[in-house]
Amino acid sequence: MSGTLSAVAHPAVFPWVCFAIGLVVGSFLNVVIHRLPKMMERSWREECVELLGSGETDRSSAPPPRPKSERFDLFVPGSSCPACGHGITALENIPILSWAMLRGRCSACKARISARYPVVELLGAVAAAWSAMRFGFGPAAFGAMVFLWCVIAASFIDFDTQLLPDSITLPLLWLGLLLNTAGVFTDLRSAVIGAVAGYLALWSVYWLFKLVTGKEGMGYGDFKLLAAIGAWCGWQALPLTIVISSFIGAAVGIALMVFARHGRNVPIPFGPYLGAAGIIALFWGPQLTRQYVSQFM
Repeated sequence: MSGTLSAVAHPAVFPWVCFAIGLVVGSFLNVVIHRLPKMMERSWREECVELLGSGETDRSSAPPPRPKSERFDLFVPGSSCPACGHGITALENIPILSWAMLRGRCSACKARISARYPVVELLGAVAAAWSAMRFGFGPAAFGAMVFLWCVIAASFIDFDTQLLPDSITLPLLWLGLLLNTAGVFTDLRSAVIGAVAGYLALWSVYWLFKLVTGKEGMGYGDFKLLAAIGAWCGWQALPLTIVISSFIGAAVGIALMVFARHGRNVPIPFGPYLGAAGIIALFWGPQLTRQYVSQFM
């Protein structure tokens, strides 16, 4: 057993093993990206029905009980073609390879399968291999993989729905604090301060913007994502994260308005840019911060 573990942990092998694992995880991330917003919507609808039902004063006028909805989560029902309902077989669910062999079309109805599916799978694999090469075999590499996978899922969901689910951001925050009890990425004191400061930084911007303009400039999910980044990287990385995410967001926003005629009043999700900046901070934050500070010292 120890010999097998030593072979897997070898620097020439470990990234490739992680790449293969990342492909499988990337396939699951596609499920998360597609289903989690629908699960949230179903939950909200059920809560609304319960609240409306609990507000009835006359039992005789209460609506009839709703039939129990079919199970719908990240595992049930099985994956199927959205066009014809064809169940995806095991051979049709091999990451990247199946999409290429099917030429991006359903085997039953020939409807197009979005190229985003293999892209997400490849991103999951590259994220795992990159983490393995950067940190080597150990908790830092596995922690970085989880961080990147969560950012990938949250970013695509935010692009689609302008939502950053608590079921991703909050566990990510707590996991960062847990890892840093052992000082994996920073010390626990910096992680705790980073989580608090990250949340309050964007919370303050949100309320200042709302007081000045009467509009909401961002969602609460952005506060929680920056808090999670602070928990992973420490408070020292927050200025760098905010500057980089703002720069990327501004550049993308201007490009969308100029080249894609994106309306100024159409919301642009900020989560993906925060996530990208958080990845930079996790992998190169200390070096970039030292270089930045050295220019002014």
